[in-house]
Amino acid sequence: MANSEQMKRITDDNGFIAALDQSGGSTPKALGLYGVTADQFSNDEEMFALMHAMRTRIMTSPSFTGERVVGAILFERTMDESVAGKASADYLWEEKGVVPFLKVDKGLEAEEDGVQMMKPMPELDVTLDKAVKANIFGTKMRSVINKASATGVAAIVEQQFTVGKQILAKGLVPIIEPEVNINATDKAEIEDLLVAELLKQLDALEDSQKVMLKLTLPEKTGLFDALVAHKACARVVALSGGYNREEACKRLSDNKGVIASFSRALTEGLNASQSDDEFNGALDASIETIYQASKA
Repeated sequence: MANSEQMKRITDDNGFIAALDQSGGSTPKALGLYGVTADQFSNDEEMFALMHAMRTRIMTSPSFTGERVVGAILFERTMDESVAGKASADYLWEEKGVVPFLKVDKGLEAEEDGVQMMKPMPELDVTLDKAVKANIFGTKMRSVINKASATGVAAIVEQQFTVGKQILAKGLVPIIEPEVNINATDKAEIEDLLVAELLKQLDALEDSQKVMLKLTLPEKTGLFDALVAHKACARVVALSGGYNREEACKRLSDNKGVIASFSRALTEGLNASQSDDEFNGALDASIETIYQASKA
């Protein structure tokens, strides 16, 4: 079963979830924004080592603590590595009071019926068993909705909950993430369809089952109120989804009960060339802005 102290932290405490789970496809872009260019690594091992160094710098910063950050989502390679001499998940919880999550999806299928489903995960049980041993609390998996197709949205939500139940069976708490493309011309219509499907799936869960939802910030303020209040939803968190930090925080603060789970918006303004004081100051400002928007 999920750690009860960590569950209380996630459901009740002020703060937000840091998304530190960039995977193979998104790592070069994340490093580029951090000031690390492609000519600074020659293979995947070197690239991931540079990415782990960036994540370690964030996690070990005095600005990054459980007072404002309630959770952090890790890439599998990060879970397997250490931070300051401890396994990454143990470091987060024991040293920082931050609840560890693990990204488990293996990327997206090509678009069909307006959506991009998750690729098959034949090794998911092995990954989940490893996560349990590593003291991970929950997981995250992402799919994407590009068009307002009722059948496509229903299919993507059903897939998310089917996998979510496999994760729940291991005693982990799944973060279900059907991202809505912020550039979709019918974004508001997609979001209406999505909320209806999410409520259907939440209603069908057993009383003992709780999931989290990670959603694109909506066009209609308060659209997620019924999700936030649902007994089967431990927390609704929002992804920045390509919005800059200012816009993401504005939209977030308008939606009560929703907290951030930002990646790009969190690391905006951080650079490898910064001194420790400059880096920690920039990270502190970012964390405070996102914390206040989540708290609102």
